[in-house]
Amino acid sequence: MKPYLLNASIDVGESIRLQDIMKISAVIPARYGSTRFEGKPLADILGKPMIQYVYEGVRQSKWIDEVIVATDDQRIAEAVKSFGGKAVMTSPTHFTGTDRVAEVAKKLKSEIIINVQGDEPLIKGNVIDKAIRPLIVDDTLQMSTLMTRIVEVRDWLNPHIVKVVVDQKNFALYFSRSPIPFPRDLQIGRLESNPFGTSRPLPKRVFKHIGVYVFRRKFLLHFSKMKPTPLEKLEKLEQLRALENGYPIKVNLVDYEPLSVDTPQDLQKVITYFSPPSGLPG
Repeated sequence: MKPYLLNASIDVGESIRLQDIMKISAVIPARYGSTRFEGKPLADILGKPMIQYVYEGVRQSKWIDEVIVATDDQRIAEAVKSFGGKAVMTSPTHFTGTDRVAEVAKKLKSEIIINVQGDEPLIKGNVIDKAIRPLIVDDTLQMSTLMTRIVEVRDWLNPHIVKVVVDQKNFALYFSRSPIPFPRDLQIGRLESNPFGTSRPLPKRVFKHIGVYVFRRKFLLHFSKMKPTPLEKLEKLEQLRALENGYPIKVNLVDYEPLSVDTPQDLQKVITYFSPPSGLPG
């Protein structure tokens, strides 16, 4: 367990008092089967499987004590162990990554559990730490996540990019695949005529959700037993289950542009990102 000091510095210029020493674990759900990209956790990125990039990024966190990959496939487990990581086999019947994380959390003694998506190879520890901080500062909070500003209209219109609207204290009001919030006077016809070639400033409070979830362990186990809610089923967004049941979600703003790998085309973007500039050695 990492040592926590009573007056440990959390962010630059900020100090908080930690009442108790707590253990924090990150769980990365990773399944082999996928309708759009089978076996993507093992997809090769410059000689390393994608799951290794995620694992190593999470390990950079200042506060996470252990990182575990939760999988239903022996091939993924063996790949994780081959680079020195820890993998746990889970049931193949889970419908969601959160259910897979909860199965692992049942056997952990950690107070805080982080669910980090296994298809985010660009994720870094300092980004995850921004999501952890609210639960350390406020012991009444049960769940937190992250957001970043949307700049391009194409991202705002893209239903595969989840948007989040927050209140003045950065608590989530709603998550949606639709373009929210929607300016009343916006001439949507112009955007629809050329949606993927459009780039212009959007209002500052237009945010993209980043799929990192921080839970108190007891709440995660409770959350995983809740029945799916109407809006959750409509939008296909698990986090709405918490809001529909009256649980607040703190959403911290970060300067980070996620690049999730859902298709082989997304993988190529990641490979390009990690590749050295032309003419330079790798």
